[in-house]
Amino acid sequence: MRILGVPFDHLDASTAYAVWKLRQDVFVVEQECPYPDLDGRDDEPGTRHVVLDDDGVVLGYARVLDDGETWRIGRVVLARQARGRGLADAVMETALQLSKGRDVLLDAQSPLAGWYATFGFATDGPEFLEDGIPHTPMRLSR
Repeated sequence: MRILGVPFDHLDASTAYAVWKLRQDVFVVEQECPYPDLDGRDDEPGTRHVVLDDDGVVLGYARVLDDGETWRIGRVVLARQARGRGLADAVMETALQLSKGRDVLLDAQSPLAGWYATFGFATDGPEFLEDGIPHTPMRLSR
């Protein structure tokens, strides 16, 4: 198993396709949230892609966006067969290593807010609904 944290132009075509398919399979199909996942931010110069790969199969992913004064982590996802094995911790730890020096923001699906808190994130605003799913804005202050 390996984990990468790379800019868009370091993703080969097969990996990029697998990442987008994983995001679609989980966020759009499994969670039944049709939304524009390809939002134009994947290929921004400051964006980093965290990819957890097991022998060519993408099992996990997170996106780190450079929002200027802060970093934003999003699209944190694990393939169904990878869940419950602690692999999300490695994805999150890598995302945090890529986002040094500034506060980090994220919008946690509310049932996962406690998990994000284990990395030092704290609630940073009222809960809101996005695509029918409760989310909690969170901040890691640095």
